[in-house]
Amino acid sequence: MPENSKQKILIIAGIILVSFNLRPALASVGPLITEIRNATGLTSSLLGLLTTLPLLCFGILSTMTPWFTRKIGLEGTVAFALLLITGGLLIRVPGTVPHLYAGTFLIGVGIALGNVLLPGIVKRDFEKYSGIMTSIYSSMLGVGAAVAAGISFPLAIKAGLGWRWSLGIWFIPAFLAFIVWIPQLKRNRRSSQSKSVFAALKHLSGSKMAWSIALFMGLQSFAFYVILAWLPDILISEGFNAGRAGWLLSVSQAAGVIGSFIIPAVAERMKSQRSLVLGLSVLEAVSIIGLMNGTESLVLIMVILIGFSLGGSFGLALLFIVLRTNDTETTTELSGMSQSVGYLLAAFGPMMMGAFYDISGSWTIPLAMLLFIVMLKCFFGIYAGNDQKIDRNNQQ
Repeated sequence: MPENSKQKILIIAGIILVSFNLRPALASVGPLITEIRNATGLTSSLLGLLTTLPLLCFGILSTMTPWFTRKIGLEGTVAFALLLITGGLLIRVPGTVPHLYAGTFLIGVGIALGNVLLPGIVKRDFEKYSGIMTSIYSSMLGVGAAVAAGISFPLAIKAGLGWRWSLGIWFIPAFLAFIVWIPQLKRNRRSSQSKSVFAALKHLSGSKMAWSIALFMGLQSFAFYVILAWLPDILISEGFNAGRAGWLLSVSQAAGVIGSFIIPAVAERMKSQRSLVLGLSVLEAVSIIGLMNGTESLVLIMVILIGFSLGGSFGLALLFIVLRTNDTETTTELSGMSQSVGYLLAAFGPMMMGAFYDISGSWTIPLAMLLFIVMLKCFFGIYAGNDQKIDRNNQQ
């Protein structure tokens, strides 16, 4: 752990603020989809790209994180990530299609770096408290998403900011996180990791456990970003107004905060996490079926269930990265592999969902697709829940 109480407080505060800022740039888009569509004329498929593009960045650039840490250090890379997120948010403000996609690309690069590095920081500085620290930072990811989803539409309409500044105002907490992170640069050291990015991936490619964790994370993220991007539109198609649909997305994200806080803390105390994977999968399946067939009175329950199950699954995926490795280097490698493979898989979700809706004119087929994703996720998650470590020499 950091050497003294002041350092501990600063690193915990830094982790909390970094985590908070890794989701608002994405979560603020869904409630404003109608306004963005009306202003730009983009189709549902291209609007889905506003969520898909960052995921592609996550998938491709996650593999490059060790290169950044060798060049500018772990703490330096986190600071660089926060500046990219801040800049990308400001670039999106003019609201033209090129500005939207260019800003979103920079945001995606910044979030990709932050995503990969947080598990390694927890492993290095809080190994004895990995469960509670994973709960804290994974739940703060959810808090950021919930707040952005809940207030983006009111900021745009009721506060009069318009959709452009409602998207862009999140540069303020991102820059604040950068300021709070600056003290960590005093202990910044370039990584001594000698492996190339592709050698690191090759090192884990023979591990069934590594692949199970990567695919569990990817399928969880596939469903999460589909819900993040399209839940408001799904609810609007069922008769809810845009304000209430955005509020229900916020409720879903808030339930995800609870799930991502509770599940890792509980899971750390369990020898095997297979029963948790199964239970979360059942909750998610029930909620999707409820969204397909439920009445208006059941919608609130369904969005809470799907939020809790997705948040819990995400926290569990992050904890698997820490629990299944023996050292910080392997943790960072597994984090990079899991998030690269996982987010490349997840990137298909929002755009595919939008395309299926454009073709069918209904959300029934896209939601049925999510049920299939739940079954696959459960399969890989149950293997990832086995109590075993990834052996550096004898891959498991």
